[in-house]
Amino acid sequence: MIDEVKKAIAPYQDQLLSHQLYKKLRTPADLQIFMQHHVFAVWDFMSLLKALQYDLTKVSTPWYPLGNPEIRYLINEIVLAEETDINLEGKRQSHFEMYLDAMANSNAGTQEINSFLSHITHGTDIFLVIAVSEIPESVKEFLRFTFEIISEGKAHKIAAAFTFGREDLIPSMFTQIIGNIQQNFPMEDLTLFKYYFDRHIELDGDEHGPMALQMVSELCGNDAVKWEEVKETAITALKKRATLWNGIEQEITSNISV
Repeated sequence: MIDEVKKAIAPYQDQLLSHQLYKKLRTPADLQIFMQHHVFAVWDFMSLLKALQYDLTKVSTPWYPLGNPEIRYLINEIVLAEETDINLEGKRQSHFEMYLDAMANSNAGTQEINSFLSHITHGTDIFLVIAVSEIPESVKEFLRFTFEIISEGKAHKIAAAFTFGREDLIPSMFTQIIGNIQQNFPMEDLTLFKYYFDRHIELDGDEHGPMALQMVSELCGNDAVKWEEVKETAITALKKRATLWNGIEQEITSNISV
């Protein structure tokens, strides 16, 4: 069934991998725009992951073994790497924090993401924060989809968005971005930015991607309804990523025209 899902989503993945955005990242200003949008996808990735950890492992007390041990291992392994990986300086840091450091190093603005997180940490409803935040509509649409899937509470659909919209897609997509960056920014100090992307390419391609596919298979089993929902969720996740990429491309184009 995994192969059937992959066949159904292949056209949407191909559109993302050939997106015109990558060719338009030509100047430091272009890269700053990219990072200021993309950081929200880096951030909400962890909420998908934590929702899976909440649903598929026992995170409250008193503890008892919950669910399939293979899935527990998969989720906890990914959480460990994403939340406490080793940064370029050999220190523990989440991938999101690495990305913020890369933004600072590239002079990309972090005001929008910091303001957004300030509201979140004060307990404001996520959908209200999305609605009132001064962030691009394409980013809002991307975030709304993530938290709608989480709010629905169906583990197989969360796993579909996580796996096919992120883990299975990211190695190929990030390789496209890094290849273009290295060509257009040979003299720029993008070490932190490249390290973030390289870590995802390495982890997702070699470890997390295959593990996430196994998780989807375990969660769906022989349930035809669940597999159909996985397929629909995966397609929507890829469409929302395309919307995010379109929004970045449009802002870069508008910035050039000014």
